[in-house]
Amino acid sequence: MTPTPETQRALSLLTAQQKAISLFTEIETSLIRPGISEKQLSNEIHALGAARHGVRTHWHKRVIRSGPNTLSPFNDNPPDRIIQPDDILVVDLGPVFEEWEADFGRTYVLGDDPAKLKLRDTLQPVWEIVKARFDADQGMTGDELYRVACEEVGKTGYVFGAHIAGHLVGSFPHERIPNDKVALYITEGNEERMRVRGKDGFVRHWILEIHIRDPVGGFAGFTEQLLTVD
Repeated sequence: MTPTPETQRALSLLTAQQKAISLFTEIETSLIRPGISEKQLSNEIHALGAARHGVRTHWHKRVIRSGPNTLSPFNDNPPDRIIQPDDILVVDLGPVFEEWEADFGRTYVLGDDPAKLKLRDTLQPVWEIVKARFDADQGMTGDELYRVACEEVGKTGYVFGAHIAGHLVGSFPHERIPNDKVALYITEGNEERMRVRGKDGFVRHWILEIHIRDPVGGFAGFTEQLLTVD
């Protein structure tokens, strides 16, 4: 049976994410190491994506941050830093595969610092819990899901570390409203139901982000992937 345009769109987003996962697997096994700068790692990731994964553009800037730089908000540009042997490292990429956006992020720990390992290992279980609560409420708004994310992170003893818990994703470039910092994000004040159709007539699809901040250790972690397509 030929898939409907709606189904094909969801499949295209899922395929883009699967390609991003392959890219991240290679980044983890062949590129992440101490002794290089965040900028050098970013450049190597760009070259790897182009040479081996067909990535010609990213729809948002590549974010590679280690140690205290993991505390910086997305829009900041902290000073370049050398990755240390016992560091925590965040990689956040938005590769475009053909015309479809992926947005994928993971946290890595170099060494065996128990506090950093604990934070890293908390991220994905919290993501799964927040997704389950979203799946159980068909009328959830962006504001409500943001509060759910903050609540679930708080239960772990950590602090939610960002003013958003995700955003819209789609074909490149995805739907945008100029200067809109609320309606297309999972954030406080977005009272619109997330399962609505966009300007293109298709159901909107979302990325869910979980940001965890360790206020005592002075570092943070992050994970993100598709929320609305399994």
